Amino acid sequence: MARPRPSAPSGPSQRQLRVGELIRRRLSEVLARGEVHDPDLTRLSITVGEVRTSPDLKVATAFVLPLGGGAKEEALACLDRNRSELRRQVAKGLELKFAPELRFRIDESFDRMDETRRLLDRPEVRRDLDD
Repeated sequence: MARPRPSAPSGPSQRQLRVGELIRRRLSEVLARGEVHDPDLTRLSITVGEVRTSPDLKVATAFVLPLGGGAKEEALACLDRNRSELRRQVAKGLELKFAPELRFRIDESFDRMDETRRLLDRPEVRRDLDD
């Protein structure tokens, strides 16, 4: 009788989570210290909310948001323009076999949290929650 196949993992592995957090911290340091010599990038204050890595750890997607939420497209353009230098700087501070390719996306989790708060503050929802 054949054994049932194990189900596919439902989320990232512990290793992916650990490496993603290391990359997030290092990328945040690089951006905060202005280690990339681009005046457009150094004048922006960018928050790195999360970094997700591919299963093979060769691609890291950083979810970023400029301070105050403005100039999102400008921030993405600056980060994309300096992608190779950021990759070098991040790899310098980490002991990984490969320097992961960096990809940048706008972090929309703050917008989703605000929307959830707004929905929970509606009178009809508040009434149901108080019961």
